[in-house]
Amino acid sequence: MHSLRTHTCGELRREHAGATVRLSGWVHRKRDHGNLLFLDVRDHYGITQCVLDGSSPLFRTAEGLRLESVITLTGRVVPRAPAAVNPRLPTGEIELTVAELVVQSMAEPLPLQVNSEAEFPEETRLRHRFLDLRREKLHRNIVLRSRVIASIRRRMIEAGFTELQTPILTSSSPEGARDYLVPSRVHPGKFYALPQAPQQFKQLLMTAGFDRYFQIAPCFRDEDGRADRSPGEFYQLDFEMSFVTQEDVFAAIEPVLHGVFEEFAGGATVTPAPFPRIPFAEAMTAYGSDKPDLRNPIRIADVTDVFRGSEFAAFATAVAGGAVVRAVPGPGAARQPRSFFDKLGQWAREQGAPGLGYVVLADGGARGPIAKFVDGARLAQLIAATGARDGDALFFVCDQKGVAEKLAGRVRTRLGDELGLVEANAFRFCWVTDFPMYELNEDTKRIEFSHNPFSMPQGGLEALEGADPLTIKAYQYDIVCNGVELSSGAIRNHRPDIMYRAFAIAGYRREEVEARFGGMLNAFKYGAPPHGGSAPGIDRIVMLLAGETNIREVIAFPMNQQAQDLLMQAPGPVSPERLKELHLKLDLPSPDSGGNSRS
Repeated sequence: MHSLRTHTCGELRREHAGATVRLSGWVHRKRDHGNLLFLDVRDHYGITQCVLDGSSPLFRTAEGLRLESVITLTGRVVPRAPAAVNPRLPTGEIELTVAELVVQSMAEPLPLQVNSEAEFPEETRLRHRFLDLRREKLHRNIVLRSRVIASIRRRMIEAGFTELQTPILTSSSPEGARDYLVPSRVHPGKFYALPQAPQQFKQLLMTAGFDRYFQIAPCFRDEDGRADRSPGEFYQLDFEMSFVTQEDVFAAIEPVLHGVFEEFAGGATVTPAPFPRIPFAEAMTAYGSDKPDLRNPIRIADVTDVFRGSEFAAFATAVAGGAVVRAVPGPGAARQPRSFFDKLGQWAREQGAPGLGYVVLADGGARGPIAKFVDGARLAQLIAATGARDGDALFFVCDQKGVAEKLAGRVRTRLGDELGLVEANAFRFCWVTDFPMYELNEDTKRIEFSHNPFSMPQGGLEALEGADPLTIKAYQYDIVCNGVELSSGAIRNHRPDIMYRAFAIAGYRREEVEARFGGMLNAFKYGAPPHGGSAPGIDRIVMLLAGETNIREVIAFPMNQQAQDLLMQAPGPVSPERLKELHLKLDLPSPDSGGNSRS
């Protein structure tokens, strides 16, 4: 017999009755019934109930065990009485009558309970993550993550992609976030950067002729954390393809994403391929977001012209000054009490708006605070623009375009939730396409890349040389699921002449472009294929499939919101000798200077 186990704690069934077996695991739960002591013993695979009789010489030892102590038990498998069967456990038809017990490791008192889903402070959970990972839900999430990655890898290989690895120590790149820098010992005063993404390398692989590449790539960004973004590091399904159009990229990755979600969705509905394509401008108008949640059926309408020159002075005056008006339908909202509308108005004021105008459609007409300003002709225009019917309400947002779009999007989300309109048990995908190539930084008044700087502009060099930069669209696209952006992607700029001009518009001199991207530019001068790709986020995919709202629930060892690893105490100080070896001197802010000095 094996010295530690013959079976796992999730393996034994009724057909094993009468067998002598050995199990090892953690003490998950203890129940003392006087003359009987029940131990639930847990390992990675499951839980088995073990029983010691009060007359057993092992009884006192078992009584003294703390929860989460590691033990090895030998005994006979016996069927449970019908009334004692636990249908919630795969091993619930049997139990182990203990004949031998060895304590492998005694646990100290626990800072958090493993056998409970009770809430504990984030600091406690992260500082004792090894215990947190033993808890059923989190343990299950991490296993799900492993299975999802294995499924993605299999599907990508079957689709003809070659898995390749790209460097971790590289040079800085303008990917939209801060780099993590690594000082070089042998090159004083110079630094490597951890890759924000393998962007340049995967394009170089296309130039090298590999045609279809992928990897489960670690990426590093020195940015703040949030619920759907882990600070410090994350993983993505990075892939690139040669001799492709945008539609070719979509056609390659849609079966992978659909297949993975269908495999792990637990019966939930998944958007079939081809996924809907929504241009960026339409997404902002119709959904108020470039990450539209298509489970919500509400579509926002542009009704600026309805109120242009109307008797509703607040809107008419604003429209004359360049504002827009967005209408957000509330299907069936006419049935809601007045308090529903008052609360929405108060919520809108908390969002920074003066309020939320609305009309309720009933009996072929309209009622509500601004209904008297909406004559029959304008009401007909509103109904035509929104598709609203009797029993619905229309809520209005009036402001400058960018502000109005975002607020209307938040109203849409709130109405979808409040009115119970959001489709349950569904994963709804879409592509958001035709992003602007550039945007204006309102603080500096400078033109900047709005997305990926290596994207091909629509219209190519001719557009860059003759069009207003703020009107140029790029072959850039995002894949979105349930309102969560899974990735950004693009058809790449593979021509040096177009790249020089694209970067010049964003304020980069030719010399600077060559200094920062010389390796890729040089490669492109020797024959680069048209190519494109994307990089869906692994963490976000698993978060959606696990039904979690915080990405830390699907990462084994995440950092906290301040990008600290509380378990390993990183970042931490290093010795003066190590700093000297790296040719570094510290210039730390004083405690009262307002700098982010952290231990």
